[in-house]
Amino acid sequence: MNDGPRDSGAGTGAGAAAREDGRGAPPPAADDLLAVVRGPSGLGLADARRAWAVPARGPVEASAVLAALERDRSPRWVLWSSRELLVPLLRVAPDLRLARAWDLVAVHRLLAGGAEDAPSTVHADAAGLDPRGAPAAGQLDLAGDGATDVPEEDDGPLRADGHVRGDWADGGWSDTPRRAARWAALALATAGRQHAQLTAGAGAGSAGALQTARSESAAALLAVELGAGGLPFDVAAAREVVDRLVGPPPRDEREAAARRADRDAPVLALLGDPGVDLRSPHQVRAALEELGLDLPDTRSWRLEQMAAEPGAPAVLAALLAWRQRERFAVASGHRWLEEHVAGGRLRASWSASDGGAGRMTASGGVHSLPRELRGAVRAEPGHLLVRADLGQVEPRVLAVVSGDAGLARAAEADDLYSPVAARLGVAREVAKVAVLAAMYGQTSGAAGEALAAMERAYPVATGFLVDAARRGAAGEDVRTAGGRRVRGRAVDDVPVEAGTVALDRHRQALAARGRYTRNAVVQGSAAELFKAWAATVRARLLAGEDGEVVLCLHDELLLHVRAGAAERVARELVADLGAASSRWCRAVGGPPVRFTADVAVVERWSQAKG
Repeated sequence: MNDGPRDSGAGTGAGAAAREDGRGAPPPAADDLLAVVRGPSGLGLADARRAWAVPARGPVEASAVLAALERDRSPRWVLWSSRELLVPLLRVAPDLRLARAWDLVAVHRLLAGGAEDAPSTVHADAAGLDPRGAPAAGQLDLAGDGATDVPEEDDGPLRADGHVRGDWADGGWSDTPRRAARWAALALATAGRQHAQLTAGAGAGSAGALQTARSESAAALLAVELGAGGLPFDVAAAREVVDRLVGPPPRDEREAAARRADRDAPVLALLGDPGVDLRSPHQVRAALEELGLDLPDTRSWRLEQMAAEPGAPAVLAALLAWRQRERFAVASGHRWLEEHVAGGRLRASWSASDGGAGRMTASGGVHSLPRELRGAVRAEPGHLLVRADLGQVEPRVLAVVSGDAGLARAAEADDLYSPVAARLGVAREVAKVAVLAAMYGQTSGAAGEALAAMERAYPVATGFLVDAARRGAAGEDVRTAGGRRVRGRAVDDVPVEAGTVALDRHRQALAARGRYTRNAVVQGSAAELFKAWAATVRARLLAGEDGEVVLCLHDELLLHVRAGAAERVARELVADLGAASSRWCRAVGGPPVRFTADVAVVERWSQAKG
């Protein structure tokens, strides 16, 4: 067979794509779906009419082909993984942008939960097969269908049992242009099966899941772009902060050890024991106990509370200051600058969803950038930063996902906690504790008292959370408003005769699992709303060519835009939030709830409130 640039002959029409998986599910017709994969010899492509190959010997040629198709067809791209396809392309074509996508990995994580990203597992789940039977990359194919003497016209991507063949899963799909085209056709068929799973069953839940799949796919594109573009960074300002807190770069390990000893000395003197390892929480706790400070742990928030009390021992403030300097030296110091800053940008690898509730995450300390370094995040000449931070997003999301009309009315206020306080008959700060206690399952002390009041005043919202906690403690799966599966994890039963300590630990494990799922149904839904908003903002920026999203930090967006467009973009951010949140509330079947954002136009990130 000639493996040249002509049509691969992999089939025509949606039925041909469906035949690749042997089970016949045509892709959804609402979008112009175009599946693409990239191998050494070029691109494999498939749409509802045909599958074909296009020669593109390197990333520059491949990027040009994708850019032309994006311009001419504006498709929804079906990708096994945005990261796998786009990371090498954006290195050579940083301006390449795909407006819309159906990311099979992102949708699979939504449907199945977890962080699995192997195409063989994604296909198996979509096809209704046991994913444990799917081959892993590099795994010997024991099913007998991997023989090398199979004629190419019969050498399809699937085994007789419907699973992806081991050699294809291990990269064999890219051996020839024909195979690449058939791999793209399998991607298209898999998208169709995922779409069918998301829309199986009528009602708002399925509409919410479909909308979530699209925004999750957009977030997968955005995650690749965030990693490729980086965060504009003033290296000189950052070095000044690091030098002030931990000193200039050490010349060798001996000097580094001497610096560590100098940082330790003031705290050790107050502890009265030079042998304490300050990097060991157990030793620090024991040393504080010797001073009469009996603490359950040495977490920073606990030390901060105690250090703020009148007459608090000086060692607490000293220990907190030491931790700040140590954190800079280890996680945000000179070595960190050398490893993660290049070309005036702070670089990180981004994920569109973690393996839990689905939040966007980043490597390189970007999500835990110390407040002292925010001044180093600075707009480049001719540009400004637009920062938008969602206000009280999780309790507002709780109002939507639980359907609690009273909490939804409270969300009409700029400060949701004020009307909640009025309804509970308590101070605002107590009302805030009550809401947080409900979402995080805090039942002791003042939080427990506030939670009891919350349960009486907002029984629908708290009942929703209690049910999620009950299911989590029982090891059951729960799902977010957008349909993300949060996998249950059973806690092994403990026989009564095991003893009091074992039973206490068992109860603690059940309670911890319940607290996790109690919060995950809210936090995960909030992450979906945030990504729907981010996807809307990204689409607007692409259309207007005004700038780029450079940071997604939990509930906060940071944009880098042309100075002349900054004020308009700031206004549009608010409008985009209103549009995205309205669509999201309708799609998940919840009451309309008002969402707010604090928006600022600044030169440096540190100039924004909060």
